[in-house]
Amino acid sequence: MSKTLYIILSIILAIVVATIEILSHPAFGLWRHRSTERIQSSPNWRNGMFRNQIPTPQFTGAHSDRDKNSAWGTLWRFLTDKDTLRIPQEPIPAVKNDLKNQPTDSDWLVWFGHSSYLFCLNGKRFLVDPLLQPEWPASMMLKAFPGTDIYRPDDLPDIDVLIITHEHWDHMDYATLRDIRERVKQVVCPLGIADYLRYWDYTDEQIIEMDWYDQSPITNHQLQITCLPSRHFSNRLIGKRNQTLWASFMVEDGGRKVYIGGDGGYDKRFAEIYNRFGSIDLAFLENGQYNARWKYIHTTPEDLEKAILDLQARQVFTVHHDKYALSVHPWSEPDSVAHAIATKHAIRLLDAPIGTIVKL
Repeated sequence: MSKTLYIILSIILAIVVATIEILSHPAFGLWRHRSTERIQSSPNWRNGMFRNQIPTPQFTGAHSDRDKNSAWGTLWRFLTDKDTLRIPQEPIPAVKNDLKNQPTDSDWLVWFGHSSYLFCLNGKRFLVDPLLQPEWPASMMLKAFPGTDIYRPDDLPDIDVLIITHEHWDHMDYATLRDIRERVKQVVCPLGIADYLRYWDYTDEQIIEMDWYDQSPITNHQLQITCLPSRHFSNRLIGKRNQTLWASFMVEDGGRKVYIGGDGGYDKRFAEIYNRFGSIDLAFLENGQYNARWKYIHTTPEDLEKAILDLQARQVFTVHHDKYALSVHPWSEPDSVAHAIATKHAIRLLDAPIGTIVKL
């Protein structure tokens, strides 16, 4: 064997070993056992994957250059785009409160930036899509804006219900979920997510896995959570797409209703949710990381207005912004969009810096 061939084979072997080592990290969850029986019996599972209620291309085909419109082309533009408007040049205002000693005799919420938030409803604490401590490999993809990364898992109180909307890295963070596991009473998640959680040492007793329109009473007869559709997709960077379900949720407790929108493009579900549930006290809606190329799987500014009007919620809090630059729009644009919609339609928009305790 020539010296050159030996070097080439050694490099290839090193790359293979490094790749296997990287993909063996528990954050990927690639080697977990999948509970296929319930998944395959779901009415939302067709031809080997989960499907949206209506046809949903991931990309719009807005560009004639096929490579530019591919997933890898989009990722390349995101990584190489130097537009400084995407990232704030000064620290974003944020405050840090003592959440462990925050009383639960009133309703409140606190937002951690992006799509992570904690709210108290009727004496119970609900935590949604927590991303408070991204470690490698998540930290390679998610760089927090200056001033926003002020809360850690240790800052959280005991959680009555943890809600996960889907498996994407900016919504289901391995390190955060690992560190709060012992303080979570129950987890509510869409089909397929339970396999990640078991792999990360959550117990079957903690997990309630739901399909769209499933209803589950939790802890007592007053609290009911309904799993509802969204218009999105799933994958964990590598592997076959849409093997786990994505969802939104309605939380009902003590006569109060809170809608957790998750991620997803606009469709008729918002009007249907209003027709089904009537008056909603608070709606958390996606607003940010939008782009014309993926308007079917994320909420654009125009569609945010439609969703708000369809839902007719008494109060709205928009999320999915102000912490990470995952698209190409100016970082502050989502806030301006939400305020313009609220002013135009006299919507009660709850808007506060990251970490602020907002009374409901």
